[in-house]
Amino acid sequence: MMDAIVPLAGVAMVFIGFPWVVGHYVAQMRRSGTLTREDENLLDELHELGRRLDERMCSIERIQTAENPNWRSAGCDPAPTAIEADSDNERLRRIK
Repeated sequence: MMDAIVPLAGVAMVFIGFPWVVGHYVAQMRRSGTLTREDENLLDELHELGRRLDERMCSIERIQTAENPNWRSAGCDPAPTAIEADSDNERLRRIK
């Protein structure tokens, strides 16, 4: 009787247990692999906040430059937004 239990347990683990564990972790990966709408909203808010902070830093740097032109050598050049970059690309296409 004991000789039959060990092979049955092994077969059950290979054909039932292993696929069950793999399926569980695949489902977990799919569930956590995508951004929720709340995550996307949070990223949008953080992007907007970062853009506004960059604009404020540029304003402060312009004020500093107006008060003391030699306070630093490079001027402020904020990174363009996606809309600005698209409009710049469109202008370049028209020129060519």
